[in-house]
Amino acid sequence: MLHLKWKDAPTIKIVTCKQTDAKKYLVSNVLTVGKEYEVKNETEEFIFVIDNSGNIGGFYKEYFE
Repeated sequence: MLHLKWKDAPTIKIVTCKQTDAKKYLVSNVLTVGKEYEVKNETEEFIFVIDNSGNIGGFYKEYFE
């Protein structure tokens, strides 16, 4: 299970949260607008970062710049 090792994996890049206006899910409790996050993994649609809770979370790329 590779996703269990992502927290200790090297950071791919740093992204900044640009908005938390989600249509379907509540993301404002784990992301802060203007804060930088370490990207641990990335797919075509999602970015996996260490969020405000200290855990790895997968979010749509539209939240970041």
